[in-house]
Amino acid sequence: MRFLNKTWVNGMAVGLLLLGICTALNANAQSANVHNANSHNKPMKHAKRIQLATGAALAPDGRLWVVGLNDRGQMFLQSSPAQALGQWSAPVILNTQQDEIAADGESRPKMAFGPNGWAVVTYTQPLPKPYTGFVRMLRSADGGQSFSAPFTVHQDRQEITHRFESILFDAQGNLHTLWIDKRDLPPKGVGPKYIGAAVYGNVSKDGGATFGPDYKLADHSCECCRIAMSNTADGKVAAVWRHVFGEQTRDHGFALLPVASSTVSSTAQGQTKIPVRSTFDNWQINACPHHGPGLASNTSQTGFYMVWFGIRKQDGQDVAGVRYARLSATGEPLLNTLKAIPDPRAEHADVLSYKQRVVVAWRSSDGSTSTLKAWISEDEGQSFSVKVLGQTQGPNDHPRLVQRAEKMLVVWRDTKEIKVYDVSQ
Repeated sequence: MRFLNKTWVNGMAVGLLLLGICTALNANAQSANVHNANSHNKPMKHAKRIQLATGAALAPDGRLWVVGLNDRGQMFLQSSPAQALGQWSAPVILNTQQDEIAADGESRPKMAFGPNGWAVVTYTQPLPKPYTGFVRMLRSADGGQSFSAPFTVHQDRQEITHRFESILFDAQGNLHTLWIDKRDLPPKGVGPKYIGAAVYGNVSKDGGATFGPDYKLADHSCECCRIAMSNTADGKVAAVWRHVFGEQTRDHGFALLPVASSTVSSTAQGQTKIPVRSTFDNWQINACPHHGPGLASNTSQTGFYMVWFGIRKQDGQDVAGVRYARLSATGEPLLNTLKAIPDPRAEHADVLSYKQRVVVAWRSSDGSTSTLKAWISEDEGQSFSVKVLGQTQGPNDHPRLVQRAEKMLVVWRDTKEIKVYDVSQ
């Protein structure tokens, strides 16, 4: 396994880049309903160390919800009222009936709210073969008070990679799901080499009750980095992901998603889009950095804000860091907007925006203490100021940014608690 520049590795948190290592656990797909935390629902067999990767979403009433795994390996839901953020309700256990669940690093459970009382929870279910999985979903028609049994989102049921899913409702209430998929890899020793994986997706117009066909958004994505999605100013959905350009240049690709399932047919399999290239670090690496991007729409103008991690050459040296830039409405980087996050240890950054306000949040570690920081702009990213939000010691999750209109929150979980920071103003 080939690792990166030694100076950079020593300066980053342990485990930032476990190159190409993606844990796969045994799993069985069954059914689920909601139960209280003290119900008869059994913990997962062979429960390992607690996995801290947690999803978060704001409901239409402003209530903050989180979904993750507890120390028994059970998936739980908790919520906090808008008037008292951080005061959590008792956890409710989602009965996933022995599904193994990936909830570590770039792979985490997720939750999203749509119209008509729709709410969905997704997770990746690892399968017995290494690096394989199914994308699973539970849906609610009553705002998260009860959930369906879990089901597999994609039509393809091969024991291959279907992992690192992302979900988002568009302005019309269509639910978009994207994931990393390897169905296009030829059998070993057959045909030309297929580089990386692919980004596949589907669309549901009824809150996850039914889905349109699987479609391929792009070939040659990176294999284990999260996909970032954002609503656009005109009501659509955009996505950006780490992409393999050429043989091993791991920059980022951008695409707008189909508007609704009726616009996507099975014939789209042969009409794959070539993504717009949104970053130009020219990072040459034959491995996955496990470090996906962040994307936010500019709500006062067209275009986007983007943050990502990369390594680029500067004066003949490899310089690693998290970077920020503005993108056009079609995903191209805008000249003179590239900035380096002012923290050489910054990792796993994300970005949100509302009108002129832009917030970038990230985690920084010196090896023993992790610090949560925010970079805040009031002039659409022209200038920023740094704010320290919190610190913790020991294992902790990547920071999660959630938003509903002007409300912007940072959610950060460690082994003791789930912390909430309001960065709306």
